[in-house]
Amino acid sequence: MTEILVQVGSGEQVPPVSRVVENPAWPRLKDAVERIRPWQSKDGSIDFEADSAPARADVEAVLRQVIEAVQELSPLLPHDAAYHEALAKDLQRWSEGGFEVPDFLDSLLAFQPAAHRADGLQHLVVFPMYTQNGNPDRNLEAVVLRMVWPEWLAELERTRYDNPLFCGITFEDFTAGYDTNSAVLFPETIAVREAPERFSWGGIFCDREAARFRRVTDAAVGILGLELPEDIAAMVHDQKRCEEAFVLWDMVHDRTHSHGDLPFDPFMIKQRQPFWMYGLEELRCDLTAFKEAVKLEADGVPQARDVQYAVLFDRMFRFPVTGDRVRNYDGLGGQLLFAYLHKHDVVRWTDNKLFIDWQRAPQVTNELCAEIEKLYRDGIDRPKLVHWFAGYELVSTYLAPHPGSKWAKGPDALDLSLPPRKLVDDVLPDEFPLSMFYEALSKKLKNVIARTKGITADSAEQVAA
Repeated sequence: MTEILVQVGSGEQVPPVSRVVENPAWPRLKDAVERIRPWQSKDGSIDFEADSAPARADVEAVLRQVIEAVQELSPLLPHDAAYHEALAKDLQRWSEGGFEVPDFLDSLLAFQPAAHRADGLQHLVVFPMYTQNGNPDRNLEAVVLRMVWPEWLAELERTRYDNPLFCGITFEDFTAGYDTNSAVLFPETIAVREAPERFSWGGIFCDREAARFRRVTDAAVGILGLELPEDIAAMVHDQKRCEEAFVLWDMVHDRTHSHGDLPFDPFMIKQRQPFWMYGLEELRCDLTAFKEAVKLEADGVPQARDVQYAVLFDRMFRFPVTGDRVRNYDGLGGQLLFAYLHKHDVVRWTDNKLFIDWQRAPQVTNELCAEIEKLYRDGIDRPKLVHWFAGYELVSTYLAPHPGSKWAKGPDALDLSLPPRKLVDDVLPDEFPLSMFYEALSKKLKNVIARTKGITADSAEQVAA
């Protein structure tokens, strides 16, 4: 088996461990989990009264295989010992309770990856969960991941971008819920009896983000006839450089949700708002990462220029044409960025080719960030509905609303006697349709984007080869 020497951000070395996925217990665990998943209902329970339901004894036998495989692999991962012990108990409790809606709160609380942010450190994770942008059902999933925490990133987190909960991670292997578009591991997706008072970690798979970015950007550049600067062209074809760009982007983006002039709950989890407000929040966080990358480039941080173009290209090329058009707030943010740059003559579509003013791109992108930051700062003094209209005005300055929109007609077109949350029902599923530019680009990129489902660094390199 391959031995890997792990080094923590401070430079301290931890004992070498074998790759979990090379241990014979891993394929047994993966197979057992895959056998259980089709038996589960949407909420994670198993209905033994359903047609073609398995015998309970058969499910119990397969679950024992899961527990035994976890116990066999756990010695490879001593930092996860408490979690794996709690996991075995939660799995056993699920079985003894008749496989009703699973509750893995105890093992969730025991899993603390942010407490051991050592570069290269592996984790074996098993939970009943949905995978965001992947499988919406709470199925049992198993994933082996590896921490991305190089010294340069650890230093930036210590000195400039404090984010003690953030975990940059990469895939080693996974079950079917991650053979999807999901690139995150978030504790709020896990089946528990009650939400913890606070979550203590959040993981983002920078290898999947990087691989997807490379494939889509390479295709878009070819379709649009865009000429890239030599160093950026090299970055697009370098998986490691892209992973480093994304892990830095993600760390700054993640912390931005709780930093700045915030007129509302930064994650907006408990609020019902028009989807353009979610789009502006996500774009604010991305453009803050862009703005910080401009500063870091001036300070000589090698990854900083790559972050800027990862943000620009992913936002302009992939986001607007990914997914359906029902309240697609990430797509909206990408549309807004492109339109803003286009109207300020930073990007031009001429003679069926895209041109970018590389020198002005950082300045003008930062100007959009400043407009959104002003919206937020002014929003602190506004009633909620007035703030929503201000957000709508900012977006509609650059993007044409749907001609049938009530919101586009202004307050007089809405029943303002209703509470604000009821007025969200008047928002059209596609309030800001794609421009003709993006309609044409979507037709040429949609199959490329579809083929990034389940992509990993290895699969990206195989295609490149």
